Amino acid sequence: MLRMFSLIFLLTLFLTHPALADTPEAQNPKPVKISMKTDLGTLILELYPDKAPETVKNFLRYATAGFYEGTLFHRVIHGFMVQGGGFTEDMQQKPTLDPIPNEAANGLKNLKGTIAMARTNDPHSATSQFFINTVDNAFLDFKAATPQGFGYCVFGQVVEGMDVLSQIERVPTTFRRGHQNVPKDPVRILQVTQIP
Repeated sequence: MLRMFSLIFLLTLFLTHPALADTPEAQNPKPVKISMKTDLGTLILELYPDKAPETVKNFLRYATAGFYEGTLFHRVIHGFMVQGGGFTEDMQQKPTLDPIPNEAANGLKNLKGTIAMARTNDPHSATSQFFINTVDNAFLDFKAATPQGFGYCVFGQVVEGMDVLSQIERVPTTFRRGHQNVPKDPVRILQVTQIP
């Protein structure tokens, strides 16, 4: 069932996302602006396909398919980051596409306001989940192409709505369904759209 969902999801993404075509724009990528509406306000993000092409393409696939709508910021740690893009409101993890290569060696740093891919201990395990740094987190940057040194791929930054990010970062959290740092009152992603 999960495989069938993934296959249908993947086909839908390729057929419905014109930005994934092999166009002149795709050969000379420019920053992409994204609007991310949440329960606490809207974040405007600028993504950098010139620095992290596979990562940006992956994020846009999920966004275009409506995957992020209704998912939570499920891990919120004040003075560190806010993480979202994978869990439903009842803390069920959504099925995803295959993992993508880690593009952390792109020169971008995990600075305050940047968006990066979340992953497991496997450097190349990122799928749909991302996090937004709320402080400078240099220890998450690429240092070497080793399991310990690979770091976390930054692929964009918040260009409007840092006040919204601050609100999300400061919500009270609790332990819920086996997960720590879950907001007591859900903070949902309501819509993610590309700004023309």
